[in-house]
Amino acid sequence: MTRTTAFAAALLAGLTLSACGGDPMDDSGGSGDGGNGDGGGGNGGGAVTVGSANFPENVLLAEIYTAALKGADVKVQQRLNIGNRETYIAGLEDGSIDLIPEYTGALTLYFNEEAEATEPEGVYTELQEALPDNLTVLERSEAQNKDAVVVTSATAEEFDLESIGDLEPVAGDMVLGGPPEWEDRYTGVPGLKEVYGLEFSAFRPLAAGSNLTAQSLKNGQIDAANIFSTDPAIVENDFVVLEDPENLFVAQNIVPLITTEANDDTVTETLNEVSGSLDTEVLTDMLARVSNEGEDPADVAQEFVEENMG
Repeated sequence: MTRTTAFAAALLAGLTLSACGGDPMDDSGGSGDGGNGDGGGGNGGGAVTVGSANFPENVLLAEIYTAALKGADVKVQQRLNIGNRETYIAGLEDGSIDLIPEYTGALTLYFNEEAEATEPEGVYTELQEALPDNLTVLERSEAQNKDAVVVTSATAEEFDLESIGDLEPVAGDMVLGGPPEWEDRYTGVPGLKEVYGLEFSAFRPLAAGSNLTAQSLKNGQIDAANIFSTDPAIVENDFVVLEDPENLFVAQNIVPLITTEANDDTVTETLNEVSGSLDTEVLTDMLARVSNEGEDPADVAQEFVEENMG
């Protein structure tokens, strides 16, 4: 089985968001069903319903889309913390939501198990080709949130670790931590074994996107971890993100996914401006304010829009 076919099979088996990671136990952030802004735009003059997956970063991005659209006089409603990809794609299909922040690599493989691109532009092109007629993606942002294999700086120094493959001689004495689905998902334990020859002594399931993973790594309960690339815990703890030269983890640029019925020129122009203002550093900083400092994602989103939208 090819890398992409196996990964797609895992996604289609009902697993949660990949490169962007999610914590199904998280109930933070968002403003629930939200209120409506004034004016028209989108969905034939009705409200555009913005959804999100159930993890803090995706909620924050949905709040940014909401604030930007309201600023453009588009009526907006919200349905946040919906769940995994299978659940919210169904929502796009049945009309219960119109728009959601997505991640190019995982979404491409959801719709096309034969996708082969790994770099941002190629992945985005394959995504556009793979989408059904009722869905479209707008411009991708430079911001990415990818799966990453992370170790402490002490571990990296002790074993001279720079890339994932450098773990091969020592993985047998290490415990790997990651979201429960990583035990079976190709971009997890199976892929690490096939692509990099890694066989860890044990795998410890931990809630994705939660502080528990970082704390477990910091405290030595695990030796290597799947921590998503925008997680502020990486910088705060001086963790080392191991390079992925074999591209096990494909590009995961953030992109608005919207139904064609709800889209119009105002929506397109507004969300393209959002994407043009987002990069990984900016997103990581905003996520730190939400996850670590307890700020309301709606407030952080509004500040971003006021500072970046013309």
